[in-house]
Amino acid sequence: MISGLWAASATPVAPDGSVDHTALADHANRLIQRGCDGLVLFGTSGEGPSFSITQRLVASEAVLRAGVPAAKLALGTGCPAVIDTIAMTKASLSLGITQAMILPPFYFAGAPEAGIEDAFAEVIDGVADDRLSACLYHIPQVSGVAVPAAVLGRLRTRYGSVVAGVKDSTGDFESFLAFRREAPDTAVLVGAEVLIARALAQGGAGTICGMANLVPSLVRRMFDGTEAEPDMQEACDCIDGIPIMKAALAEMTDEPIWHRVRPPLRSADEAAARRAAVVLSRLEG
Repeated sequence: MISGLWAASATPVAPDGSVDHTALADHANRLIQRGCDGLVLFGTSGEGPSFSITQRLVASEAVLRAGVPAAKLALGTGCPAVIDTIAMTKASLSLGITQAMILPPFYFAGAPEAGIEDAFAEVIDGVADDRLSACLYHIPQVSGVAVPAAVLGRLRTRYGSVVAGVKDSTGDFESFLAFRREAPDTAVLVGAEVLIARALAQGGAGTICGMANLVPSLVRRMFDGTEAEPDMQEACDCIDGIPIMKAALAEMTDEPIWHRVRPPLRSADEAAARRAAVVLSRLEG
């Protein structure tokens, strides 16, 4: 199961809107070298739903060829159609990437709890591979569809270790605690960096977070306790979305490709990115 510090990797976009495989592989290796335990490709920070299944799989294969071990990778495989999620998860397993971060089918906001459970069960049954380590993805403020804590608990009972855990990106500590109560033997990870220390103290498994793209050392300090929380809050206050995160990364790495995002997002103001990069560089130390 995913545990420790995992980066929700950003995705470099080429001028034609495709994934720049070389830049992505270089970034992945850089994240590992800077202390990340692993990284998730094509989650929210990676603009996953803005790329096709084929684009995501081919880019993941390029990262593997560049020397990043499959055990240090997870792939965002959730799609609106369950059959596409099954196909992508199977293909990921064929690459040796056994860890998948899976959204519930999104678009139908307000779907009933039983229906969400049915969808995840259909994915697991359709993949039908005990190698799968599924991390359910709870980010309803973006996807529009929640992963109820009770669904995680029931799926764990039904499928055992195939349902390895959940990433809770709500930033709501009570939501994290609900997952811990309903599924205490699964890995519950937070997406909100300021919650890392408190989550670990309550049995959390770690984080999958976007700020690891920018300040991995600061994120790592969150594992030592709450003393770094004010610095982390200051860092997070600089970054209010994917465009500014990527633009700040462009400034900090001197790699202009990171300024580019996929529609419907728009590139961030470069002056704001430079200001954010100054603050983040100071906090990273």
